[in-house]
Amino acid sequence: MLSIIQAAGWPIWPLVAASIVALALVIERFASLKTARIAPPRLLDEAIAVSRTAVPAPDVVTQLEQNSALGEILASGLRALNIDPRCSEADLRATLEGAGRAVAHRLEKYLSALATIASAAPLLGLLGTVIGMIEIFGSQSPGGLGSAVGGAAGVGNPAQLAHGIAVALYNTAFGLIIAIPSLIFWRYFRGRVDEYLLTLELAAERFVRHLATLRR
Repeated sequence: MLSIIQAAGWPIWPLVAASIVALALVIERFASLKTARIAPPRLLDEAIAVSRTAVPAPDVVTQLEQNSALGEILASGLRALNIDPRCSEADLRATLEGAGRAVAHRLEKYLSALATIASAAPLLGLLGTVIGMIEIFGSQSPGGLGSAVGGAAGVGNPAQLAHGIAVALYNTAFGLIIAIPSLIFWRYFRGRVDEYLLTLELAAERFVRHLATLRR
């Protein structure tokens, strides 16, 4: 691997850095977007059961808030009722929507960075290709054309010519190797976040209706 990086020249180093960042983002998103940390399947039913007859105590609401992203949204509604037991349904809905926007922002964290890497990696590879082509043309001797016996074209330094070709091809390939998985993971995480957001929205709507009946 090190020999490939050396053969590709300095243009490959930005691609190496981009690959490290992309790998770190993918690992971080896999760890952060687990179902247990976002929307545990039975949490909504448990929250409704706990608050069926009365608003839970603040320590119970705090535990719910720390449970998951869904728990944070549900806890915001319970906390609003703790503060103002006669809170209107519109105010409850606005409270849960505000908490939901904050959660959505966290769920989408780093996705734009991953999309940027997926878009920029081929361009960085193209930059390396252009630099390699420049080295190829630069390896030709300025006075070589027509200077050989019999009018044959002169040939530049073969080692420098080969190095230019290596720079061009390695950077192109490495840029695509980074861009393709980054794009795949970005689309995967984007779809997963959208699914979570729909789940959270439906759960919040159901919980608002429950809190409205509890308020009465």
